[in-house]
Amino acid sequence: MDTVEEKPRMEVRVEPLRGLPLVKEVAAAVGRALGLTLLWGLEIVRDSYFRLLDRLNVRPRHKRASAFPPGQPKKRKAPTTR
Repeated sequence: MDTVEEKPRMEVRVEPLRGLPLVKEVAAAVGRALGLTLLWGLEIVRDSYFRLLDRLNVRPRHKRASAFPPGQPKKRKAPTTR
């Protein structure tokens, strides 16, 4: 038969915040809420923009796009070793 060892009980104490730590926590929570609100607002604008493009029947570009600029790449010197 297996013996089960019980973990010792730990006492948890919750102390209320007062003063400056409370103000810091509230300010952090308000900052997070404002950040999420900004992101949601930007997402609404983006979605409405793409809906408008769909409504105007604007299609994506026909040519393949490239991450590199047009033209010949610059010649790079090989690193010299001593």
